[in-house]
Amino acid sequence: MVITFIIDSYDESSNGIATSTKRFAEKLIEMGHIVQVVASTVEKNSDVFGYNLGVSKVPILYQVSKSQGFYFAKCNKKEIKKAILKSDIVHHLLPFKIERYAKKICDRYHIPSTAAFHLQPENITSTIHLNKVEAINKYIYTKFRKFYNKFSHIHCPSNMLKNQLEINKYSSKLHVISNGVSPAFKKYVIEKKKEWTNKFVILMIARLSEEKRQDLIIEAVKNSKYEKNIQIVFAGKGPTYMQLYNLGKDLTNPISFGFYSEKELIDIINMTDLYIHASDAEIEALGCLEAFRCGVVPVISDSKLSATNQFAIDELNLFEHGNALSLRDRIDYWYEHKVEKEKRSQEYITYSEQYSIDYSVKKLEEMFYEAIRDYKESK
Repeated sequence: MVITFIIDSYDESSNGIATSTKRFAEKLIEMGHIVQVVASTVEKNSDVFGYNLGVSKVPILYQVSKSQGFYFAKCNKKEIKKAILKSDIVHHLLPFKIERYAKKICDRYHIPSTAAFHLQPENITSTIHLNKVEAINKYIYTKFRKFYNKFSHIHCPSNMLKNQLEINKYSSKLHVISNGVSPAFKKYVIEKKKEWTNKFVILMIARLSEEKRQDLIIEAVKNSKYEKNIQIVFAGKGPTYMQLYNLGKDLTNPISFGFYSEKELIDIINMTDLYIHASDAEIEALGCLEAFRCGVVPVISDSKLSATNQFAIDELNLFEHGNALSLRDRIDYWYEHKVEKEKRSQEYITYSEQYSIDYSVKKLEEMFYEAIRDYKESK
């Protein structure tokens, strides 16, 4: 097949949607498909056929989205149409201007199309500190529904998201397919960085933003009886960096902030003693998958808006969302139970096999074929 991805931001490696889309594209090419990507920018040395639309720099919106590691694409109608007319199927990753225009072209020229739901309303409202206002989140779900209900098939990365879409009356067939973990992520022995030697390293991989709740990890460690021996590592970048930096100033061991290449990140994960995913809202959390694929035991928020808690083997891998003292208790427990933690580590490596990228991309390919068949039969 010639598969075309429509996505605003593709080359921004701090963006989880871009990262998972790149991995799917690479795997689909390995399977013999031709992949086109229509985005703001696509690297010239990429294996995909790129259509560069340019970055939209609408005042205020551009500054806000840039701080989140995301760039809206210009709606270059000529380039979008050119890519779509060469396609067997077109997959829309977001519900914004270029995706909406692309859907119109698909329908006009009878090209089968699908969509993926990767953006929770809370990801948007947390940026403006309104993520707790349920009416606004509900409104965004309704707004997005007008776009998504034009598709017969939608990719959902988790059952939690599927349930949210059903509650909000999305009528398409919903395919639950994990974003999947690259085989590069695996457990191996590596010496910790010199400054982390003899420290209990706690890691979270996520954009630094309000809904990710890195602040809870800092507060939990401050209240831990092992605070002097704990090293917090935040892998990511984003608008709450200074807030988190200031919050952690009085820790014995300064927080380590960094943004890493895949190889560097795998090394960091293998230096880690405990992974924490504190987010209030999450569609899946690729970072958590990557961590326990390497055998790092996770502790995860039990928030009803976070799909990540589906990865908890039992209650010892969960803490009460928004509760720093509950998280502290889990940190102290795993600090004290090293033998049990090593056993749980092996359980997670086995458990992670069901989330391989190879399995996920086959499921996505099946969805594409099903969408093409359904479209032809409907015509």
